[in-house]
Amino acid sequence: MARRQRDTNLPAPYLKRLWLDPSRIEDREAYPFCLPFLADDFELHFERAITIIVGENGTGKSTLLEGIAALAGYDEAGGGKGYVTVDHSDALEVMGGELSDALRASWLPKVTKGWFFRAESFFSVARYLDRAAKDDPFGGPPPDFLSHSHGEGFLRFFEERCQRQGIFIFDEPESALSPARQMEFLKLLRRMEASTICQVVMATHSPMLMAYPNARLLRLSKYGLEPVTVEETDHYKLMREFCNDPAGFVEAVVEE
Repeated sequence: MARRQRDTNLPAPYLKRLWLDPSRIEDREAYPFCLPFLADDFELHFERAITIIVGENGTGKSTLLEGIAALAGYDEAGGGKGYVTVDHSDALEVMGGELSDALRASWLPKVTKGWFFRAESFFSVARYLDRAAKDDPFGGPPPDFLSHSHGEGFLRFFEERCQRQGIFIFDEPESALSPARQMEFLKLLRRMEASTICQVVMATHSPMLMAYPNARLLRLSKYGLEPVTVEETDHYKLMREFCNDPAGFVEAVVEE
């Protein structure tokens, strides 16, 4: 019988360093190893409890998060350790779990409790948890995240699952959250950070979430990962232009 992992008294971050082992790559032309940022010298240090990654669509943010999730023992489609919430055995696309085969990681200690949240698989995850609760004769009532609006279901899920010790990976959590709900999510991040037992790795397009104090903000591009301020991101610059002149901004965009 596998031993249950015990909690540690050490504070987050638990995943300290991530790097690519080129000797484990069979085909450099195959996805995901053809992504420009995955050079032979790729590595990522986790210096704070919360790491936020930004970048344009297609740069590989989700793929990187999927690789980290697979290293932590989570299904690359989303969920926690031991959960297989989505049957993607026949999927034609190659997901970021392939990346984990060529990644090496340094942990102190290795904490594999937590959750990998993907917005696109949230409904499948919620239905899986409801079904598991119904099938467990000793379990409580199903969590029933889907009886609420999309955004409220997200927040209820975060509140219930994301305040225990572990590593939590969020791929665009703002996708169903209004600006007001994003503010609630920021408060959740503060509680997670204050607990000292939660490590967060998040990819987002939301300038509001990027601005979380004390987080390490990194921009992913074809050149790799680099530290960045919120004000230096394209997301912030575009939003600032829009807020300064909404009608003029939209008019200029649609006329291009």
